[in-house]
Order: sequence, then structure tokens, then C-alpha cells
Amino acid sequence: MHTSWTRRRLVRATSLAAVGTLAAPYVKRAHSAGTVTLGLWDHWVPGANDRMVELANEWGAENNVDVQIDFITSVGNQNLLTAAAEARARAGHDILSHPTFQIAVHQNALEPVDDVCEALMAEYGDFADNAVYLARLDGTWRAVPTCAGSQSYPMCSRLDYFRDIAGVDLQDMFPAGPRDPEKSKDWTRANFLEHARKLHAAGHPFGDPIGQTSDSQDWLGPLFLSFGSMMADENGNITADSDETREALAYMEELVQYMPDDIYAWDDAANNRWLISGEGSTIHNPPSPWTVAKRDAPEVAANVWHHDAPAGPRGHYRGNLPYFWGLWEFSPNKSAAKDLLLHLARREQQAALVEASQGFDMPMLKSFDDFTTYVDAAPPSGTLYNYPVQGNEILTVAGWPAPPSIAANIYFQALIPNMVARVTVDNESHDDAIAWAIDELEGFMRG
Repeated sequence: MHTSWTRRRLVRATSLAAVGTLAAPYVKRAHSAGTVTLGLWDHWVPGANDRMVELANEWGAENNVDVQIDFITSVGNQNLLTAAAEARARAGHDILSHPTFQIAVHQNALEPVDDVCEALMAEYGDFADNAVYLARLDGTWRAVPTCAGSQSYPMCSRLDYFRDIAGVDLQDMFPAGPRDPEKSKDWTRANFLEHARKLHAAGHPFGDPIGQTSDSQDWLGPLFLSFGSMMADENGNITADSDETREALAYMEELVQYMPDDIYAWDDAANNRWLISGEGSTIHNPPSPWTVAKRDAPEVAANVWHHDAPAGPRGHYRGNLPYFWGLWEFSPNKSAAKDLLLHLARREQQAALVEASQGFDMPMLKSFDDFTTYVDAAPPSGTLYNYPVQGNEILTVAGWPAPPSIAANIYFQALIPNMVARVTVDNESHDDAIAWAIDELEGFMRG
């Protein structure tokens, strides 16, 4: 089924009659699978969608299945609107891409895929804990974690600015190869304040948004966790009122002094533009600004290094937004769709997708962190080596460890960025900002 809200449709039919040989926990039948339709995230990297089509069609040719793909943009939340419409109508694609908390939103309409995930884990090992948290709900896998669209939020920093202004050698601290933990032991939230102060004084501040944007959650959520601050615990109990939350708010009161004044109005692309402009010294982001800088500002790209976020006094966390492939429980072709999911999630296909995305996509199977794309990326040589976590950072999403249904509201209501803004812009007391957050939490828990 192809509907008017898709941005681009790529359809290739094949007619080769062949029986596939992938090991799978279900039976495939040649000439009986018909058509499998996919609604996938419309990738922003040129060529990434084309590679996905090639991989899907290779499987289709081997299994005599007509594979049809719609690429659906996330601009204007069209991908989320599409998922909501299909779930309500109980009709649409067999397989649909879902970001982060959308698995919890649609879990009752998603077919269990324990067989697919268990087959992958038996061959490749465990998925990242954050992917398990988001997709394995009440003991059941409701979607397959994928690299396509998945991303982490390391720091993207100017090597020259940190070296010449802050006196920090990021390549020595976070090399493109085995690291000496002793060299990064002082990469802490406390010491980062001093680095930020020096960079700001030299006209090259650290910059990230503080507002109701995705990027705002993706660096502030891990920052608060690094101080031990959690809005709610794993049982859904509200835990925002804590000394740890006050400590994180106090930290932000100082940090914003060394950031651009207009960060409260920044959108998700503003920090990218800040780094590419040459003014910014460091941001939290996937390698998208580096990728664009290679084309538009090569002198900037040649000095960008991706590396760990600073460690806090109570933990070392990095933002992570996984994408998942979900199979609707009302799909008419579940067996063939599951086999296609297994095919696309295997190492060879995931490596090809990471390469096509120029290293933007990040696999959710831990053993896939060694893909050569991350090692070979340049300039500078090895800049993406630390994009998959190489140290002791824990991948997380703002709202963790609350049950995903609660954490989704913490994320989408931008609870942490709004609390920070109330303190740093409106000059509210810590107690008042926390009281506001608790009232919001209680409101959507009741709702």
C-alpha cells in the first residue's frame, strides 16, 4: 500500500525464482511470499537510500519476493504521523522504521520479533543496552534494532582550538586505536568548565541548544545522569527532587556563561552550523556537521575530532537515539517480512549501510562497532574511530531509567531542558524549577 504522505518511492520488482539460504527460526517458501512493503526513514546522506534499496532487492531476487520501499522524511514528523495513521487504520506497510520511544507508543500493534533478535544475538552477541531498554518491552522484542538512522552524541571538537587555547590534546586522550585510560581520567565535567571558559574567552565557545529540541535532550539528559539526577526511577517513582538534580542545575548555571547567548533559540541544526562556521569549538552531535564540512568547509572538517563526553561525578554517559524496524501485527506477510529483517540486520548488510551513510549510522549490535568505515574515515585520519563507544561511556536516552512509556513524556515534553532554562534564563530557584518538573511529571503520569 502506497499513500500520499510518502516523500519518495523506490520500487524495484524482481522475478528470479530462488530459495534463500539464511538460517532463520521460521520456514521460507519460494514463490509464496508475494510482496513485502517497507516504510523506511528517508536518510539525509546522499546514496544511503539507494544502498538500502539494493540490499533489499538482492534478498527479493533470491527469494522471488517483490520488495517495495517508501522513504518517509522525519521533517515535520512525517514518519511519526505515518506510523500513527497506519496503527490506527491497521493497514499500511509490513515493516516501518520507528525511532527511540515509538516502540513503546505502538507496542500493542507490533508483532513480536523475538525469533529474529534471538537469531541475531546467537550469531553476533548482545545488542546495546539502550536498544534493549527501548525495544524489549515486558520481556518481548517488539522491533529489531538497526544501524539505519541510529546515532550517538559524542563531542565533535576542533583539535586546533583545544590544543592552542585550552591546552588539551584530544587525539592523545582519545586516539584512533587503543587508549590509555590514564590520559583521559581528567576529562570530567568539572574540568570541562575550565576548558569552556578559555574557549569562550578566545571567541570560540562550546555550543549546544537548550530548548524543546531533540538535540537538547540528547546532551542534557546524559549530563544530568552523570550527576546522578533522574527524573523517575525504573518503577516509575518520581525522583527529580534530589541533591543530584540541584548539583546538575548549579553546574548548568556556570556552563551557560561560556556558551553563546542565543542557545535557547537554537534548533537541531544550529549547533551543526555553529561548528561548520568556524566559530564553534565543540558540540555534542553525530558526525553530520563533519560530513557537511567536508564539502562546504574542508579546513574545518580537517580539524574535527569525535570523542567521549566528559565524565560526571556519578557516571559517564553519552546520548544515543536508536532506530528500529517494526513489523505490524496486522501485516499479511509476516514470514517473508521477518526473513527480510534478518537479512538486512546481519553484519554484511549493516556494514554496507554504515559505509553508505559515511559513518553517520551506528549499529546497535555491540560486535559491529569495529566496522572499517569508522577506522578509515578522514580527514583527519581516524576521526570517527570513537563514534562507537570505545571507553566506559554508557549509551542512554533522556528519561532513562523510567519505564519507556513515562520516559517518552520526559523526552518529548523536554522536561530537563525546560528546567535548565527556568533556572538559567528566568532565574528561578532550584527548588521552584524542580517543583515545576514534578508537577509536569505528575500531570502526564495521571493522563
